[in-house]
Amino acid sequence: MKLLLIIGLPITLLACKFNSEDTSQTTTSTTPISNIQNPSLKESMERGGLVYTDFCMQCHLANGYGVPGSFPPLAQSDWLTEKRTESIHAVKYGQQGEITVNGKKYNSYMAPMGLTDEEVADVMNYIMNSWGNTQTKMVTPAEVKAVEK
Repeated sequence: MKLLLIIGLPITLLACKFNSEDTSQTTTSTTPISNIQNPSLKESMERGGLVYTDFCMQCHLANGYGVPGSFPPLAQSDWLTEKRTESIHAVKYGQQGEITVNGKKYNSYMAPMGLTDEEVADVMNYIMNSWGNTQTKMVTPAEVKAVEK
């Protein structure tokens, strides 16, 4: 088991590094938080950006593209926009099993992060308003709380 960790971790990190430097992909920058007009959404996104950096960026990368075949993209993600409740559920409780994002199948495991309902709402607001994603309705802690396991 230790041998798998010793060999597997560097390969995974290398794959993430390679993908983050892949210049063949068109990059869509994060919507500048300073351009957000709603003060509540702006504050939530600022907090959510910190949560994203601490918990999500390792797999989904700074540009939101994820790792093809392993970790789905959040950038311009149809799964986020079309499956709002399922997206909240995944961030709140983790995700396992096959999902289809932007026409591609993913079947990996995302561990539960142990985030509070407010942290889930904040990171959802951040990712749902970044990398080409836009939403008109803010995710609230009450909405997150209503999502049951």
